[in-house]
Amino acid sequence: MRLARSREGIGNRITTGWVVTYALMILLVAFTSLPLVYLLVSAFKPLDELVLYPPRFFVRRPTVEGFLDLFTALDSQEIPFTRYLFNSLFTTSANVLLIVLISTMGAYGLDKIKLPGGRALFRIVILGLMFSPPAAQIPIYMAINSLGILDTYWALIIPKLATPMFFFLLKQFMSQVPLEMVESARMDGAGEFGVYRRIVLPMIKPAIATVVVFAFIDNWNDAGPSTIYITRQAMRTLPFALGTIFSGGVIARLAAQNAAALLTILPTILLYLVMQSKVIRTMAYSGLKG
Repeated sequence: MRLARSREGIGNRITTGWVVTYALMILLVAFTSLPLVYLLVSAFKPLDELVLYPPRFFVRRPTVEGFLDLFTALDSQEIPFTRYLFNSLFTTSANVLLIVLISTMGAYGLDKIKLPGGRALFRIVILGLMFSPPAAQIPIYMAINSLGILDTYWALIIPKLATPMFFFLLKQFMSQVPLEMVESARMDGAGEFGVYRRIVLPMIKPAIATVVVFAFIDNWNDAGPSTIYITRQAMRTLPFALGTIFSGGVIARLAAQNAAALLTILPTILLYLVMQSKVIRTMAYSGLKG
């Protein structure tokens, strides 16, 4: 009887509207994934298929010549490819780690410790969301120059640390952690750092994962700091190096350009696939209290 009822319930739920809704969702997902699919197949196209008009979507004779040409072009430069890759990996990892540390500690101080002037500081953060990043380039450059850290890794790291969006997201998500749990841990003798590390951080893991994903994307794909704050080629990052090598628009290296585009975006896609469940939870619960 129960099995029959469960089957009947499932049958009742599968309506025409349900089928149409899911069909439209599948079509939208397929449509939005077309640029990524095209980027993937274009990275393995030979040159004669890349210059076809009208362009062909799928590849017929896949090859890795574009990747070989890319590494040849990079290794033929004065600075090897591995140096650019190391610079990008090091600065991006340091940025992500420091952004998470600074933003979570700042959000904890404003939301759970109730520091004097906390509301005013939070309003300043809100105001920071309204300013376009290019508008602050000259003051940031002057600050970095006065600190004497031009042409160093610090010039690639420090300008990215003060990101109001990440601070705002973590502050709003942290406000959902019940204050009673924090007070209870304090009554049991836990210090502020212990409460922050053992109680609060585990409860906001989805928000932290979201910040990690977006901070990685923002830093990995940004060639701006290398352009503005760096003059030595050995300190440049991978996006800047790829942009300068293929800036001439040479048709013969069109396959290498597609391979470079795929390698640039691949780490961000892999990171998102690893953390997508936590990112979706953040988007689902960021507006809820409890």
